[in-house]
Amino acid sequence: MIIGLTYDLRADYLAAGYGEEETAEFDRPDTVEAIDAALRELGHQTDRIGNGQRLVGRLAQGDRWDLVFNIAEGLHGKARESQVPAILDLFEIPYTFSDPLVLALSLQKDLAKLVVRQAGIPTPDFALVEQPEDIEKVNLSLPMFAKPVAEGTSKGISAASRITDRRSLGRVCRHLLETLRQPVLVESFLAGREFTVGVSGSGADAEVLGTLEIALQPDAEAEVYSYLNKEQCEDLVEYRLVRPDQDDEVRQVEALALATWQILGCRDAGRVDFRSDDHARPQFLEANPLPGLHPQHSDLPILCSQLGIGYVSLIERIVQSALRRVARMSRRPVPQTTSRDP
Repeated sequence: MIIGLTYDLRADYLAAGYGEEETAEFDRPDTVEAIDAALRELGHQTDRIGNGQRLVGRLAQGDRWDLVFNIAEGLHGKARESQVPAILDLFEIPYTFSDPLVLALSLQKDLAKLVVRQAGIPTPDFALVEQPEDIEKVNLSLPMFAKPVAEGTSKGISAASRITDRRSLGRVCRHLLETLRQPVLVESFLAGREFTVGVSGSGADAEVLGTLEIALQPDAEAEVYSYLNKEQCEDLVEYRLVRPDQDDEVRQVEALALATWQILGCRDAGRVDFRSDDHARPQFLEANPLPGLHPQHSDLPILCSQLGIGYVSLIERIVQSALRRVARMSRRPVPQTTSRDP
């Protein structure tokens, strides 16, 4: 199969004058190298397309692919992660991971919370601060937690994100409004354990891969999985593989994560993040249907490594999941590939 790769390289945006935190979600060259090498090891021919603008140019030249392996995050707009999938849908080119609707919904954390709460998934109470005047309207008990409404990789999250007084709430919200130019999601702070659950597959075929507990080291920014902690995770974070058959809290988390994945309509592979309250009751934080795939630095590959699932096998699972759902929905023949999985 000819598989195109769409992605945003962080170095390209840094060279164009964007900042370190502003480009935090974009990929390093070694991530693209690793995906490319895995696909070639699986017997596919690869074509590195690049970002959304380059995709448009290639399509205009008449280029096409059997499948696109998409990890492009986009830069501008509320639906930035949806841009590449929407273009591919227009040209009827199949691709990995979720569709434009799911990506846009999941990126807007307040809307995702409303959807899962309506379906019965517990999530912390929250308020949306869209302008400074909204800060006084926030009616949540202290402590609170403030973060950008539409970012990943813990962008905009620091030790200051845990709010213990109203003055701090105003200061943090104003800072985020000014620097990231988007609304601020303010939630009731959860004091319990934090988990990220890996899921693979789509719809009824989806299954939980496993769960990591996020445990902060003594030198880490306390109580928050912050941008600094994530950027320096090798030194500041311990990722503990936890098992549902040994821990009832984990069992609850995994059941909620699978239900959330299916409610939102996520596809192929990704993560769902939870944190428990002080009564050990897990609460939905956010879904990550376009997961980071750096072999050593990203949460999903870290989880798979601890489960004994090699990086090439993870990439194969993603491709196979995409091909299965495309085969069910396509009006034309889908290229065949041979899976190494039993």
